[in-house]
Amino acid sequence: MKKNKFEQNFIAKLNKNFPKFSKYFEFKLDVFCEFNTLIYEINKCLILELDRATITLTNHMLERLLKLTLIYNEVGIGPIEIDKWSETFEKPNTNFGTIDLGNSIERCKKIGLITDSEKKHLFDTIRVLLRNGFSHADSSNILASLPDETIMYQGSFIHPNAELKEVIINQKTMPTFQAIQMEEFAKNSSHPYFDFVFDLIFKIERRLKDKFQTTE
Repeated sequence: MKKNKFEQNFIAKLNKNFPKFSKYFEFKLDVFCEFNTLIYEINKCLILELDRATITLTNHMLERLLKLTLIYNEVGIGPIEIDKWSETFEKPNTNFGTIDLGNSIERCKKIGLITDSEKKHLFDTIRVLLRNGFSHADSSNILASLPDETIMYQGSFIHPNAELKEVIINQKTMPTFQAIQMEEFAKNSSHPYFDFVFDLIFKIERRLKDKFQTTE
């Protein structure tokens, strides 16, 4: 494909989608400021309609968010002297840096930094469908509602007037149809998923600020 084709496609999608997604470029984080560049990167994927990339990067941001929540809950969010940075973060990083998503969700709920409804959505929907479906390439739960048997019809370009042949397939087990269904799911899910995590970042940041303002 020639370069000008890419340029035309990028410009068309920028003009189409920038008004809808530009709001995600206007934000200010104090605790989770490391997400500044990641949010910018994900939002560019949304604008360019790179839905599977959006979901995969949002998965990464969510898992990092919950681990950082546990780390900051332990060390606090106030200033730390530079010569104490390593010793301050060493133990929390060891404790929380490698835990899985389910564990981090449970721990964040236990310390009151996510709500019951947030935990349920994260554990039952996001973990199963979006994280497993894309980061782990497990399409089984996303495709579970499809019937085991789908009737399709086989024709011929060579003999277009020939009678169509009825065939029965299982879309859940065939890679080609799995890919089609996953692509459609990504198109419908990428923006709502990112919007949920984007909002969750600010909610958790506010809760951390409230917590340490009342205890320090």
